[in-house]
Amino acid sequence: MKLMMFSKHLQSLSLAEAGKAVRELGFEGLDLTVRPGGFIEPQRVAQELTLKVRMLREIGLEVPLATTAITRADEPHARETFEAIHFAGISEIKLGYVRYGAFGTLQTTLDQAARDLEQIEALARATGLRANLHMHSGPYTTSNPAFVHWLIKDRDPAAIGAYVDPGHMTVEGGRDGWRSGLDLLGPRITLVAIKDMAWDSREDEKLGKTRWDMKMVPLRRGIVRWPDVFACLRHLDFTGWISVHSEYTGGQSWRDLTVPELLEQTREDLAYLREVMRRL
Repeated sequence: MKLMMFSKHLQSLSLAEAGKAVRELGFEGLDLTVRPGGFIEPQRVAQELTLKVRMLREIGLEVPLATTAITRADEPHARETFEAIHFAGISEIKLGYVRYGAFGTLQTTLDQAARDLEQIEALARATGLRANLHMHSGPYTTSNPAFVHWLIKDRDPAAIGAYVDPGHMTVEGGRDGWRSGLDLLGPRITLVAIKDMAWDSREDEKLGKTRWDMKMVPLRRGIVRWPDVFACLRHLDFTGWISVHSEYTGGQSWRDLTVPELLEQTREDLAYLREVMRRL
């Protein structure tokens, strides 16, 4: 297994500065944001992506994954983005999220997502890429491993994959749902995201009682059973890329860290992660 760092929370730096910081931490790769507000904007992807990937490789980083916001093959810049990512030598894409709205619309939302994914699959095949659905807790079509399995089970594994996230999976299935999810998706797992979470309480007048909300926390403090997660991945013979998501900014963290603080916390997380992986 190789380790890369998700670049979203380093976007206050230049890409060169972010790359050097990630390499200094000991990562082998960078998970590059190619989406609105990311390091590379979709309308600039053809002009910028190859040059920036080359710069990162000169720093000593691989770019195994491009994180996009694409959910439909016919949306603006989708084909252009797929083609540019392939041309830059990146083989994996993370797709965007499809939101599940009003109660009673889940099945129609999943049906539409399946139709859209069929077109994404065709585009991925045409451009030699694999498009991956990232597990994400909350009102999304990828919040439940069974939804993701249903969406991808009959699709080409070379074109469509499952990007599992044990943190989000533990939030949605804390007792054993995360484990059954890894089991169900096992042969289709292409990427793994690393983040940890805990429950934080506050009084809620609408509920008339205590409300519990999820917060991002360091790997040593959260609810994810990382040794058990990696035992499952070993059982599945997973040898792919792992993306560390240091989501310690933006109001959903136990603390809102500055970039230097975030990098130091990532160093601690990485030490713990390597320790867990060595023990197996």
